[in-house]
Amino acid sequence: MLAVGVMIWLGSELMFFSGLFAAFFTLRANAAGGVWPPPGTHLDTVRGIIFTLVLVSSSFTMQYAVHQVEWRNRTSAKRWIVATFFLGGAFLGNQVVEWLFISTRWNTNSFGSLFFIMTGLHGLHVFLGLVAMIFLLGRLKGDAAGDPGELSAVQGVSYYWHFVDIVWIGLFSCLFFLK
Repeated sequence: MLAVGVMIWLGSELMFFSGLFAAFFTLRANAAGGVWPPPGTHLDTVRGIIFTLVLVSSSFTMQYAVHQVEWRNRTSAKRWIVATFFLGGAFLGNQVVEWLFISTRWNTNSFGSLFFIMTGLHGLHVFLGLVAMIFLLGRLKGDAAGDPGELSAVQGVSYYWHFVDIVWIGLFSCLFFLK
Protein backbone atom coordinates (compact mmCIF):
# COMPACT_ATOMS: atom_id res chain seq x y z
CA MET A 1 0.00 0.00 0.00
CA LEU A 2 2.85 2.38 0.85
CA ALA A 3 4.52 1.86 -2.53
CA VAL A 4 1.25 2.55 -4.35
CA GLY A 5 0.74 5.71 -2.29
CA VAL A 6 4.24 6.89 -3.11
CA MET A 7 3.64 6.33 -6.83
CA ILE A 8 0.38 8.30 -6.72
CA TRP A 9 2.13 11.12 -4.86
CA LEU A 10 4.97 11.06 -7.40
CA GLY A 11 2.33 11.50 -10.12
CA SER A 12 1.37 14.80 -8.48
CA GLU A 13 5.04 15.75 -8.27
CA LEU A 14 5.36 14.99 -11.97
CA MET A 15 2.55 17.46 -12.67
CA PHE A 16 4.34 20.04 -10.51
CA PHE A 17 7.59 19.72 -12.44
CA SER A 18 5.66 19.61 -15.72
CA GLY A 19 4.48 23.13 -14.93
CA LEU A 20 8.08 24.23 -14.53
CA PHE A 21 9.03 22.65 -17.83
CA ALA A 22 6.04 24.38 -19.47
CA ALA A 23 7.24 27.74 -18.13
CA PHE A 24 10.74 27.01 -19.41
CA PHE A 25 9.58 26.12 -22.92
CA THR A 26 7.19 29.08 -23.04
CA LEU A 27 9.93 31.55 -22.16
CA ARG A 28 12.33 29.81 -24.52
CA ALA A 29 9.84 29.99 -27.40
CA ASN A 30 9.27 33.70 -26.78
CA ALA A 31 12.91 34.68 -26.24
CA ALA A 32 13.86 38.07 -27.63
CA GLY A 33 15.46 37.66 -31.03
CA GLY A 34 15.19 33.87 -30.74
CA VAL A 35 18.38 33.79 -28.63
CA TRP A 36 18.26 31.26 -25.78
CA PRO A 37 19.69 31.34 -23.24
CA PRO A 38 19.89 35.12 -23.19
CA PRO A 39 23.26 36.88 -23.33
CA GLY A 40 24.95 37.07 -19.94
CA THR A 41 24.07 33.49 -19.02
CA HIS A 42 26.91 31.39 -17.65
CA LEU A 43 26.74 27.71 -16.76
CA ASP A 44 29.55 25.23 -16.15
CA THR A 45 28.41 22.35 -18.35
CA VAL A 46 31.35 20.04 -17.59
CA ARG A 47 30.79 20.40 -13.85
CA GLY A 48 27.09 19.81 -14.44
CA ILE A 49 27.79 16.59 -16.35
CA ILE A 50 30.09 15.31 -13.60
CA PHE A 51 27.53 15.88 -10.85
CA THR A 52 24.71 14.54 -13.01
CA LEU A 53 26.70 11.31 -13.24
CA VAL A 54 27.12 11.41 -9.45
CA LEU A 55 23.36 11.72 -8.97
CA VAL A 56 22.55 9.05 -11.56
CA SER A 57 25.02 6.66 -9.93
CA SER A 58 23.15 7.17 -6.66
CA SER A 59 20.10 5.55 -8.26
CA PHE A 60 22.13 2.41 -8.76
CA THR A 61 23.36 2.37 -5.17
CA MET A 62 19.80 2.94 -3.91
CA GLN A 63 18.45 0.12 -6.03
CA TYR A 64 21.17 -2.17 -4.76
CA ALA A 65 20.12 -1.28 -1.22
CA VAL A 66 16.57 -2.38 -2.11
CA HIS A 67 17.92 -5.69 -3.36
CA GLN A 68 19.92 -6.14 -0.16
CA VAL A 69 16.76 -5.65 1.92
CA GLU A 70 14.95 -8.15 -0.32
CA TRP A 71 17.76 -10.62 0.34
CA ARG A 72 17.51 -9.83 4.10
CA ASN A 73 21.03 -8.45 4.22
CA ARG A 74 20.29 -5.38 6.34
CA THR A 75 23.92 -4.54 7.12
CA SER A 76 24.79 -4.33 3.43
CA ALA A 77 21.57 -2.41 2.70
CA LYS A 78 22.55 0.21 5.27
CA ARG A 79 25.96 0.59 3.66
CA TRP A 80 24.39 1.15 0.23
CA ILE A 81 21.91 3.65 1.63
CA VAL A 82 24.81 5.53 3.23
CA ALA A 83 26.63 5.47 -0.13
CA THR A 84 23.49 6.84 -1.78
CA PHE A 85 23.25 9.51 0.92
CA PHE A 86 26.82 10.67 0.29
CA LEU A 87 26.37 10.74 -3.48
CA GLY A 88 23.15 12.73 -3.09
CA GLY A 89 24.85 15.01 -0.57
CA ALA A 90 27.73 15.62 -2.98
CA PHE A 91 25.23 16.52 -5.71
CA LEU A 92 23.37 18.88 -3.37
CA GLY A 93 26.64 20.43 -2.19
CA ASN A 94 27.55 21.09 -5.80
CA GLN A 95 24.18 22.73 -6.36
CA VAL A 96 24.89 25.10 -3.48
CA VAL A 97 28.32 25.93 -4.93
CA GLU A 98 26.74 26.42 -8.36
CA TRP A 99 24.15 28.77 -6.91
CA LEU A 100 26.62 30.82 -4.90
CA PHE A 101 29.65 31.04 -7.16
CA ILE A 102 29.31 29.62 -10.66
CA SER A 103 25.97 30.00 -12.39
CA THR A 104 24.17 32.96 -13.81
CA ARG A 105 22.39 35.04 -11.16
CA TRP A 106 18.65 34.80 -10.54
CA ASN A 107 18.13 38.45 -11.47
CA THR A 108 20.23 38.41 -14.68
CA ASN A 109 17.41 37.43 -17.03
CA SER A 110 14.42 35.10 -17.36
CA PHE A 111 16.73 32.12 -17.81
CA GLY A 112 18.48 32.94 -14.54
CA SER A 113 15.15 33.12 -12.73
CA LEU A 114 14.04 29.79 -14.16
CA PHE A 115 17.41 28.22 -13.41
CA PHE A 116 17.16 29.16 -9.74
CA ILE A 117 13.51 28.15 -9.43
CA MET A 118 13.92 24.82 -11.20
CA THR A 119 17.21 23.79 -9.61
CA GLY A 120 16.14 25.13 -6.22
CA LEU A 121 12.93 23.12 -6.14
CA HIS A 122 14.79 20.08 -7.38
CA GLY A 123 17.43 20.65 -4.69
CA LEU A 124 14.66 20.77 -2.09
CA HIS A 125 13.46 17.40 -3.33
CA VAL A 126 17.00 15.99 -3.12
CA PHE A 127 17.27 17.30 0.44
CA LEU A 128 13.95 15.67 1.38
CA GLY A 129 15.20 12.41 -0.14
CA LEU A 130 18.31 12.62 2.03
CA VAL A 131 16.14 13.19 5.11
CA ALA A 132 14.05 10.15 4.13
CA MET A 133 17.25 8.09 3.94
CA ILE A 134 18.18 9.13 7.49
CA PHE A 135 14.78 7.91 8.70
CA LEU A 136 15.27 4.74 6.66
CA LEU A 137 18.60 4.10 8.36
CA GLY A 138 16.87 4.56 11.71
CA ARG A 139 14.28 2.00 10.70
CA LEU A 140 17.00 -0.45 9.66
CA LYS A 141 18.83 0.00 12.97
CA GLY A 142 20.33 -3.19 14.31
CA ASP A 143 21.09 -6.49 12.64
CA ALA A 144 17.84 -8.28 13.55
CA ALA A 145 15.35 -9.48 10.94
CA GLY A 146 13.34 -6.24 10.82
CA ASP A 147 9.63 -5.68 10.48
CA PRO A 148 7.33 -6.75 7.62
CA GLY A 149 6.90 -3.18 6.33
CA GLU A 150 10.61 -2.55 6.06
CA LEU A 151 10.90 -3.57 2.40
CA SER A 152 7.96 -1.34 1.42
CA ALA A 153 9.56 1.63 3.16
CA VAL A 154 12.88 1.09 1.37
CA GLN A 155 11.08 0.63 -1.96
CA GLY A 156 9.06 3.81 -1.39
CA VAL A 157 12.18 5.87 -0.74
CA SER A 158 13.86 4.30 -3.76
CA TYR A 159 10.90 5.22 -6.01
CA TYR A 160 11.16 8.78 -4.78
CA TRP A 161 14.94 8.83 -5.30
CA HIS A 162 14.67 7.46 -8.84
CA PHE A 163 12.02 10.08 -9.58
CA VAL A 164 14.34 12.85 -8.34
CA ASP A 165 17.11 11.50 -10.59
CA ILE A 166 14.89 11.29 -13.65
CA VAL A 167 13.59 14.82 -13.10
CA TRP A 168 17.17 16.05 -12.85
CA ILE A 169 18.07 14.46 -16.18
CA GLY A 170 15.19 16.41 -17.76
CA LEU A 171 16.10 19.65 -15.99
CA PHE A 172 19.78 19.30 -16.78
CA SER A 173 19.07 18.56 -20.44
CA CYS A 174 16.83 21.61 -20.78
CA LEU A 175 18.93 24.05 -18.79
CA PHE A 176 22.37 23.07 -20.06
CA PHE A 177 21.85 21.72 -23.59
CA LEU A 178 18.82 23.36 -25.22
CA LYS A 179 20.21 26.34 -27.02
